[in-house]
Amino acid sequence: MSTQPLPLPLPLEGVTVVAVEQAVSAPFATRQLADLGARVIKIERPDGGDFARGYDTAAAGLASHFVWCNRGKESVAVDLKDPRGREVVRRLVAGADVFVQNLAQGAAARLGLDAAALCAAHPRLIAVDISGYGAGGPYAHKRAYDMLVQCEAGLVSVTGTPEQPVKAGIPAADIAAAMYAFSGVLAALLRRATTGRGGPVEISMLESLAEWMGHPLHHGMHGGEAPARTGVAHAVIAPYDAYATADGGQVLLSVQNDREWRRLAEQVLGRPELGDDAAFATNTARVAHREKTDAVVAESLARLGTVEAIERLEAAGIACARLNTVADVAAHPQLAARDRWREVDTAVGPLRAMLPPVTFPGGPESRMGAVPALGEHTDAVLRELGLGDAERVALRREGVVA
Repeated sequence: MSTQPLPLPLPLEGVTVVAVEQAVSAPFATRQLADLGARVIKIERPDGGDFARGYDTAAAGLASHFVWCNRGKESVAVDLKDPRGREVVRRLVAGADVFVQNLAQGAAARLGLDAAALCAAHPRLIAVDISGYGAGGPYAHKRAYDMLVQCEAGLVSVTGTPEQPVKAGIPAADIAAAMYAFSGVLAALLRRATTGRGGPVEISMLESLAEWMGHPLHHGMHGGEAPARTGVAHAVIAPYDAYATADGGQVLLSVQNDREWRRLAEQVLGRPELGDDAAFATNTARVAHREKTDAVVAESLARLGTVEAIERLEAAGIACARLNTVADVAAHPQLAARDRWREVDTAVGPLRAMLPPVTFPGGPESRMGAVPALGEHTDAVLRELGLGDAERVALRREGVVA
């Protein structure tokens, strides 16, 4: 008689996270914890909540950043300036496994909610401080919005065209910090499982994004010169760029070695003689004659439709991709074929959202809970803490909670 193994739970089932968070970096980190099964209690200001709620109204009346970063959480609206509000949060933290905050530098310490203080009071707690530039140093109290940190970390200097540096089109500094906070929490939970102790975790947006600058940073530090800005082209490989097609599309292709160049010349460009031409035969030569190389490729692809160009490139074994728009990604056939789209509940009805990239084959699907309205869970959480009806009514009447 064979026995079937019991189904596995989501990895973070039973983990409780309390987050005093705003904008993107901390909310994106804790949303991923929620997707993996953690209970995330989001503390927000009664007067408007997380200011990312007001960034735009693009998601059917809700802010696109907020919908992206806050599904699956419980919203508790508490005034942290009021001692009674701070006591509510302290009581929540006492029963939590993880605390995350990304308030302005020094604000958490003034509230008694910094990682060092909380971990001293609760040795099993994992407490994450996310800041722009770190707790010390001359930049510790400098305002740190995503675009500013992209500039400070040098990302803008290597992104764009030779004539114009540009910021990344996504909040790269926020996302980098969020990913390190997420992985830091997972590592700390593993350590606590073996030692019984939590501890502080410190994440800096600048340090996170500076780590992501690995290739250009090391190229510049050790080679003496940072890679040049080349738009969508590659700084040291040619051809590696986007080229217009006959029907108005653009196709990006990448030739990684000289064998591939010969195949491209023969099977796609229809000019086999270029395979051994001294001006093009090696990558070094193609980079040195980049304008001629790009012109040859562009001339041939301009005569092909996008679909035909992709088919020819793939048949020749040349790496290629369409230069997709945001709308193209939302309709991407690979994402559809892999069934990556779901709907999440919100106050304005269900909205489409993509499953997180972490998949557990044969196991449970990531939990994609509802996007909470401001203070939607305040009463329920206060009841859990043992506050009676009269006390809850009084706190709400006096503006301590909402």
